[in-house]
Amino acid sequence: MEEKRFIKELKNGEQPAYSKLIDDFQQKVFSTCISFVPNKEDAEDIAQEVFVEVFNSIKKFKGDSKLSTWIYRIATNKCLEFIRKRNAKKRFAFLQSLFGNDIPLDKTPYFTEMNHPGIILENKEKSETLFRAINQLPEAQKVVFTLNKVEGMSYKDISEITNKSVPSIESLLFRAKKNLQQLLENFYKEDN
Repeated sequence: MEEKRFIKELKNGEQPAYSKLIDDFQQKVFSTCISFVPNKEDAEDIAQEVFVEVFNSIKKFKGDSKLSTWIYRIATNKCLEFIRKRNAKKRFAFLQSLFGNDIPLDKTPYFTEMNHPGIILENKEKSETLFRAINQLPEAQKVVFTLNKVEGMSYKDISEITNKSVPSIESLLFRAKKNLQQLLENFYKEDN
């Protein structure tokens, strides 16, 4: 189906178009979400939020980029929003514990989904260590690294999703790799 016609059908609220959108993008969106938030339940929730946002905002879609790029941008932003909220809750709980208003910290393992198709590592511990290191990167580096190395996207696609130039993407990726080397060295020093 031609993309312009498909977008028009989505904007008109035609049910077959919505079904096709879900069929075409459900696994891709989930895969992106699990790359940023490696917890199956959270990634599923975020993926649902992505589609709600797509359905609510499709009339505002101008067609300046491909539909897939727009959807990936929404997915990336929803994941980053979730990570920011999660980190804020952790800081709040920590501050409360300092002042004696203890809130039990969630001790459940966060990284529940280690069978992500974009990542093939020897075992769950290495995957968990890698995801912990990726999550410590500055936000822009985390986004570029995840989209390129985990999702396998090209610099051009990442450039469209993030609204950054290709040289900027290359620079962020270079810095992300350097930072990850340091972070992973520190993780392995702590383990020994």
